[in-house]
Amino acid sequence: MTAPRPAAGGGRLLGVAPERLGRWLDGVADRHGAFTDVRVEDGDVVVTCADTTWLRVTGPPGWTPGPALLTSLTVAAKAPRRTAVLLVRRGRWAVGVFDGAALVVSKVDTRQVQGRTAAGGWSQQRFARRRANQTDAVVGAAADTTARVLLPHAGRLQALAPGGDRGLVAEVLEDPRLRRLAELPRLPPLEVGEPTKAVLLQTPAQFRAVRVHIVEPGERPAD
Repeated sequence: MTAPRPAAGGGRLLGVAPERLGRWLDGVADRHGAFTDVRVEDGDVVVTCADTTWLRVTGPPGWTPGPALLTSLTVAAKAPRRTAVLLVRRGRWAVGVFDGAALVVSKVDTRQVQGRTAAGGWSQQRFARRRANQTDAVVGAAADTTARVLLPHAGRLQALAPGGDRGLVAEVLEDPRLRRLAELPRLPPLEVGEPTKAVLLQTPAQFRAVRVHIVEPGERPAD
């Protein structure tokens, strides 16, 4: 389970591992009473408990609700999906394709970007231009890697999980070659540090997690 964080409008956002979702929902019912209302709303399942606790469970990409909503969502969440991961930070990037939690193919690379300087005047301007050029080179190199590694799998990909510097990720995906990737269903941004192989291998815990917004009675904002 990912660490809970405050949600807009009250309550908490958290991620539940697909394999634990059924048990986690049983625990919610044990603590807050039977589910008095279960319905689909904008592709999510919204649940109300006997004590008025409310939760919204986000379905996986492409999920089709079945008659037993929570059961069908739980089964769908466990199903392996081909997910592309694109992590970019200044000077380093990592890309990979996962089948469920299993890594199929990946590439991690780096390119030096000059650090900041306290110099001023003309020297500062020249440094800023050089740094901008180096950043452009990083974006271009990351796009090359992404095209080479991810595009051969584009026909089977079901979602894209971006992470790192959101601006740089957006610039990489502006490359015309990556249009098919940019048009994939976009998962919430991954919270990652420097894009290393070890960090890449840890991303399934985030992108496979089922997103839940839960609001208990004492967490509702005052009117």
